[in-house]
Amino acid sequence: MSYYKIENLENYFKMYNKSVREPRKFWGKIADENFSWYQKWDKVFEFDIQESNFKWFVDAKLNITKNCIDRHLARRGEKTALLFEPNSPDESAQHISYNELYIRVSKMANVLREQGIKKGDRVCIYLPMIPELAVSVLACARIGAVHSVVFAGFSATALSTRINDSQCKMVITSDGSYRGNKTIDLKVIVDEALEKSPVVEKVLVVKRTSSQVVMKNSRDFWLQPLLDEALSNNVAEIMDAEDPLFILYTSGSTGKPKGMVHTTAGYMVQTAYSFKNVFNYEENDVYWCTADIGWITGHSYILYGPLLNGATTVIFEGVPSYPDFSRFWEIIEKHQVNQFYTAPTAIRSLAKESLDFVQRFPLKSLKVIGSVGEPINEEAWHWYNAHVGGKRCPLVDTWWQTETGSIMISPIPFVTPTKPTYASLPLPGIQPVLMDELRNEIEGNQVTGSLCIKFPWPSMARTIWNDHQRYKETYFTAFPGKYFTGDGALRDEVGYYRITGRVDDVIIVSGHNLGTAPIEDAINEHPAVAESAIVGFSHDIKGNALYGFVILKEIGETRNQENLVKEINQLISDQIGPIAKLDKIQFVSGLPKTRSGKIMRRILRKIAEGDFSNFGDISTLLNPEIVEEIKEGKL
Repeated sequence: MSYYKIENLENYFKMYNKSVREPRKFWGKIADENFSWYQKWDKVFEFDIQESNFKWFVDAKLNITKNCIDRHLARRGEKTALLFEPNSPDESAQHISYNELYIRVSKMANVLREQGIKKGDRVCIYLPMIPELAVSVLACARIGAVHSVVFAGFSATALSTRINDSQCKMVITSDGSYRGNKTIDLKVIVDEALEKSPVVEKVLVVKRTSSQVVMKNSRDFWLQPLLDEALSNNVAEIMDAEDPLFILYTSGSTGKPKGMVHTTAGYMVQTAYSFKNVFNYEENDVYWCTADIGWITGHSYILYGPLLNGATTVIFEGVPSYPDFSRFWEIIEKHQVNQFYTAPTAIRSLAKESLDFVQRFPLKSLKVIGSVGEPINEEAWHWYNAHVGGKRCPLVDTWWQTETGSIMISPIPFVTPTKPTYASLPLPGIQPVLMDELRNEIEGNQVTGSLCIKFPWPSMARTIWNDHQRYKETYFTAFPGKYFTGDGALRDEVGYYRITGRVDDVIIVSGHNLGTAPIEDAINEHPAVAESAIVGFSHDIKGNALYGFVILKEIGETRNQENLVKEINQLISDQIGPIAKLDKIQFVSGLPKTRSGKIMRRILRKIAEGDFSNFGDISTLLNPEIVEEIKEGKL
């Protein structure tokens, strides 16, 4: 029996039980049968839970790009690896074969070496979603340099903070980027960032927008002339299983970003395995994840997971609203996409628009649709299922985190029945548990608690760059011996998991613990509401009260807002109880969100409290301008 592909529900349970009883055998067999190694491991894993130290495939030697590219060349050399769809629909798409990808990555790897980058050095990549981004990431992995991708839209301050934390020797950027109808001058941002980042020795610049840029002598180099001179083959560096592959910064509760470190072998094995099963990928499928490479979904499910499986993966430079709100559906039809993976925030924004935008396209090529980034609310789930999936495509509502590296809980298409708003069952090898406030494991079904993982898994982040103590305290002290996800969850009568939101999004009102997610779900069922976010604020009598930020489907909704407030609170009262009614409801045109679509509740809490100081660097938000608008409208 192959452990790599889950065929049916009976097979799932058999495989899951084996993964729990015999994790060494389970992961060892997957790694042994499906990947290329220079040297096999001495042990599948070893760990010290007290010190939060974890190792997988101990002493194995490999290079992840040999598995992403080289081993596919004999059979899939002419197959499209990267399918680049530019920002403008008037610009032609690019189909980059595995053979061409090998040449481009080899040339880039040789350029990096010639510019002084060696194994273990950190390279910051600040590029738009263009092929050079994927090539740069893979070239770093090819030579053993640690890549740190920063989303091309973060401010100079955010960029310099990340460069300085990981001491990057090089930045790879472009003259500019296209984002919808905007052009962003990336090189200008890099120049400003490097005024505070003297550690950077070289800057390589891709020509994308032909913007006028200033090139600093001996530091800045146009990339293309260097590539033109580079050799088209390259010997991949031999890496240890636990050598760092990349650093990816994620928001910290204190405002200081955490540099999560993912290592090579375990990340490779589990991202490949999860991609194959969660998306039911088959040989000639075209797969598209709409994320940006710069948050974990882009790393795991635009690049590494698909390429490890020899897939065709779409890279999209643009946004869903440009040139109009049919762009996603037009691309699916144009490239006959089979698997489509996007964020609930994108689905909600598109659901606000006319159905004509989606209904003009048959979308018959789709086989699986997916959701990522946050729990998807029921209204968005049904819209997505009906209008995109045609009620025939399994909707995989995936739960995982930057820290986990790969998908942890998800339906398996055509295997696990789906249920709206439920991530369903854990993938084989993943052991979730619910914990109570006394740190006891909660047995049985129809229960709620704090979601933890009680056994290590291969793709888990190993540490926070230069701060292992913070890693240990953040993830392994709240519930000793277990990884604490920070999320609350419920387990239903059949054992399905539903993520109820961050545990710190529980607000105590008059002694009652109220989770924000169920309240938001209730509000979002109102026919006039597109999206909502709930936070607590200080109250003289209740201790805390609830403040709602609500986006209406129609901007400038003409209905009496006083009536809307009453209707929303009546919905909450009917579904949850009068204790959960909102003291304040502010109607807004948007919510402050990260690039991955997560609502920055920290900012909303400060606004609700009337504290407009020290929001931190809001330029890293998807829509920083919304903060001022919400401040001005505070009740």
